[in-house]
Amino acid sequence: MTEQKRHELVWRLLYGPIHLLVNHKFNITHDEVRVDGPCLLVSNHVSAWDPLLVAMSLKHKQLYYVASEHLFRMGLVSKALEYLVAPIPRRKASSGFETVKVCLRRLKDGQSVGLFAEGEQSWDGRTAPIFPATGKLAKNSGASLITYRLEGAYLSLPRWGHGIRRGAVRGGVVNVYSPEQLKTMTAKEVTAAIERDISEDAWVRQRLHPVRYRGKNIAEGLERAVYLCPACRRTSGLSSKGDTLSCSCGKRWRYTEYGAFDPPTPFQTIADWEDWQRVTLCEDDFIHANGEELFSDDDFVLTRVLPDHTDRPMGGGKLTQYPDRIVCGLRTFPLKDIDNMAMVLSHLLLLNVGGEYWQIRAQHDVNLRKYLALWRHSREGKK
Repeated sequence: MTEQKRHELVWRLLYGPIHLLVNHKFNITHDEVRVDGPCLLVSNHVSAWDPLLVAMSLKHKQLYYVASEHLFRMGLVSKALEYLVAPIPRRKASSGFETVKVCLRRLKDGQSVGLFAEGEQSWDGRTAPIFPATGKLAKNSGASLITYRLEGAYLSLPRWGHGIRRGAVRGGVVNVYSPEQLKTMTAKEVTAAIERDISEDAWVRQRLHPVRYRGKNIAEGLERAVYLCPACRRTSGLSSKGDTLSCSCGKRWRYTEYGAFDPPTPFQTIADWEDWQRVTLCEDDFIHANGEELFSDDDFVLTRVLPDHTDRPMGGGKLTQYPDRIVCGLRTFPLKDIDNMAMVLSHLLLLNVGGEYWQIRAQHDVNLRKYLALWRHSREGKK
């Protein structure tokens, strides 16, 4: 039996039980994908369960998903995943050139590929810009392009949260572009079409069609998404419990089952809060007010990630952000030397520094997004 035949057999055997599990957890409705020949399926990315949510539409089409490289560093779990489904590794905080080559090879070999072109799950319920090379990949693949959109999945399982909230999730095909149709479009036009098709805003959808998402302790973990208090403008005081987010300065907000804050001031949604904190964190007033050490967190492990997906321990300790550098334990990373930075889940920060791949792992719940936001701001300044 060939490797591809094994993967197709695994999917035929697993589809039924996985469908029952996903429907029980998420109350999902979905289209059925029927496309002859190989295809590249591109979807928005809102939760850790997205590959399975999308796959509910693919009873008769087995996909090779592009997956974060960290999944290949999990010992026996990684070996099982490679044997059963053979995901395509994607190093976050890297150019992704090798991943594109693997995708093209599989598509030209007649296999189908699933891709979340934003590169990471949404933190605020809105679709992020996709990788510019996505259109070129689709155009050059010789395969059909399927654009797919998940609706409601962010509020069911937000990236920052703990546990699934029972509401409603919808997964559907937006467009199918044939290889012949893609040939008539430029790569930029294909990229623009994908961005348009998969774009989703959880808050606009909630305003138009409110859905209740019920669960336990639905606010817990919010401090992993929002890091700056609008009242005291500090990054270290936010914490959550039950359905409440509070700050050590005394401010409190209830997170409702409709995904809104109560009271709705100064922000009604996480997206509103995100827009404010992203700008405020990088303002000169904030940086000057906090002095040389802008913020810090304790208990991190630093490792070098090698090309063979193994880790080399490099110490760790306290993680500190300065205006021009990040320090983890005894290791200093000047912001100007960091070529790329990304997050995996909520506890891993990945750095590409001169071709070296570094991982900073938090040992407890902490907000790493503020470090990423300041690095991105420094990159925009360089441009």
